[in-house]
Amino acid sequence: MVKISDLLSSIEVIKCINEKDVEITGLSYHSGKVSKGHLFVCIKGYKTDGHKYLSQAIENGAIATVVEDIQEGIEIPQIVVKNSRIALAQLAASFYGSPSEKMSMIGITATNGKTTTSFMTNAILEEEGYRTGLIGTVSIKIDDISIPSELTTPESLDLQFYLRQMLDRDVSHVTMEVSSNALETHRVEKVDYDIVTLNNVSREHIDSHGSFENYFETKSGLIRNASENSFAVLNLDCPYSASLMDKTKAQVITFGLDSKEGHLSCKNLDLTTGRARFTIEILKPITRYNYEYLPGEFDIELSVPGLHSVYNAMVAVAIGLLCGVSISSIQKGLKAFGGVERRFEFIYEDDFKIVDDHFANAGNIDVTLQTLQYMEYKDLHLVYAIRGERGPTVNRENAEAIAKWAAKLGFNEVIATKSVSHVTSKDTVTDEETAVFQEVMSEANIKVHLYDELPDAIAHALSKAEAGDVVLLAGAQGMDYGGGIALQQIAKTRRDIPLEKLFFPLRHRVAGLSKEQRQMMGRSEL
Repeated sequence: MVKISDLLSSIEVIKCINEKDVEITGLSYHSGKVSKGHLFVCIKGYKTDGHKYLSQAIENGAIATVVEDIQEGIEIPQIVVKNSRIALAQLAASFYGSPSEKMSMIGITATNGKTTTSFMTNAILEEEGYRTGLIGTVSIKIDDISIPSELTTPESLDLQFYLRQMLDRDVSHVTMEVSSNALETHRVEKVDYDIVTLNNVSREHIDSHGSFENYFETKSGLIRNASENSFAVLNLDCPYSASLMDKTKAQVITFGLDSKEGHLSCKNLDLTTGRARFTIEILKPITRYNYEYLPGEFDIELSVPGLHSVYNAMVAVAIGLLCGVSISSIQKGLKAFGGVERRFEFIYEDDFKIVDDHFANAGNIDVTLQTLQYMEYKDLHLVYAIRGERGPTVNRENAEAIAKWAAKLGFNEVIATKSVSHVTSKDTVTDEETAVFQEVMSEANIKVHLYDELPDAIAHALSKAEAGDVVLLAGAQGMDYGGGIALQQIAKTRRDIPLEKLFFPLRHRVAGLSKEQRQMMGRSEL
C-alpha cells in the first residue's frame, strides 16, 4: 500500500476535489478490474470514456479517482489532470518503483519486422547467458515464463506491472516492441530506454493516425525523444529512418545492406535457398561502457528465410554489440533462432514449397516478394487474403504493390479470398475494399480468382502446384488459419507423410489452428 499523496507527486495535478490522503492498494483503468482500495484512472478511449464507468468502479472498491472532467455527485477524492493517459503511465511507474530504470531496456519500432527483430535480439541475449524479458505481439516473456499478449505494447499500467515482475525475477535485459499506437497513447511514457531502434517505415495505420505524416511523426518519437544516455540504431537504407540521425540526443549507430556509410554493413549475401548467409562488416568502431568492437567482419547464417530477415538480423546484431554480447553468441543465437509464426515461414518443403507470410502492408509485401526474386523456383501461386476493415487506401496500396511485383516475378494470376468464415467483425472485408483490389488487378491485366472462403482459395492453389513451385499464403488476419488449412488438405492426398511430420512446422503456433488440426498434432489439450 502507498499513500495517495506519495503517488500524486509523480503527476501534474490541476486540482483536487474531496481531497483526502487515503492509502492506495492498487491502480485500475478498467472498472471491472477494480478491487478494494484502488485508485481508478478514467481514460478517454477511441470507443468509450472511462468517466462513464466511475460509479461502477466505486461500487467495486475504488477509493479515489483521476479524472480529466470533474464528475458531479462523486464523494471520493477526484484528482483532476490534463491528460489521464499520461497520468496513468506516471502513476504506474511510481507505484511499481520505476522498474525500467533498473534493467537494460531495448525498444524496437518499425512498420514491419518488430516481432522478428525482438525475438532475434532475445535469442542473442539468451545465448550470452543473460536473463531476459520480452514484450510484444506474440507473447510476454518473464525470464522462463510466457503468457499470451493482448496488445503489441501493453497499456502503461500493465506494462509497468510486467516490468516489475521481470525485475523481481532478476531479469537484466528487456526487449520490447513499441507500436505507433503505444507511442500516441503514451503507454511507454515512463519507460527508460537504453537502446531504441527504427528499422523501416512504410505506409500503415493511415486511417488511425489520419495521414502518413502523422504516422511517421508518432513512430519517430521513440528516436526523437531518446535521452543523451541512450543509443539509437538507424537503417541508412530507409530514408525515413536515416532522416532521424540528427534529430535525436541519443548516440547513433547506423547500418545498411546497400549503404556502406554506417557502422555495420552486409556483403556476400546468399539467398538462393530463401535462408540467408552473409558477412557482417564492422566499418566503424562501436564503443559502449568499457568494451569496443573494432572494424572487422564475421559470418552470419540464418535459419529463418527472407531478405527482411537480413535487415532484422542486422538490427539484432547492432543491439547485441551494444549490450556487450560476444560475436560467437551473436552467430549462435541467430543460427538457432527458428523464426516467428507467419513471417515468411516455410511450412511445407517437399515436392513444392509453401510459404506463409502476414503480408500486412505495401512495405511488407515489397520485402516478401523481393525475397522470392532471390530464390530459385518454377512457378508462383499467390493466395492473397484481402485486408478487411482497413479501408480503401491500404487495400489499394497493397494491390498496387502486388501488381508491381507481378511483372517482375512473372505471374499474371492471383487467387484472392475474403476469408468470410475465418475473420471476426473487426476484419470483415467490405465491398469497397474488394472493389479497390479488383480494380487495381484489372488495370494491371492480372486475372483474379476470387473466393469468399479461405479453404476454397487454398484448394485452388494446391491443385495447380507442381514440383519446384512455390505457394505463397499471403495476408494478415484473413490468412491466419491458412497454414493449418493447407496442411490439412495436403494430408488427404499425401498419406505417405506422417501427420506428426507434416504438421511439425506449426508445432508452436499460437493462433490459426482449428480444434481438429490441434488434435491431428496431438495438441487437443489446447
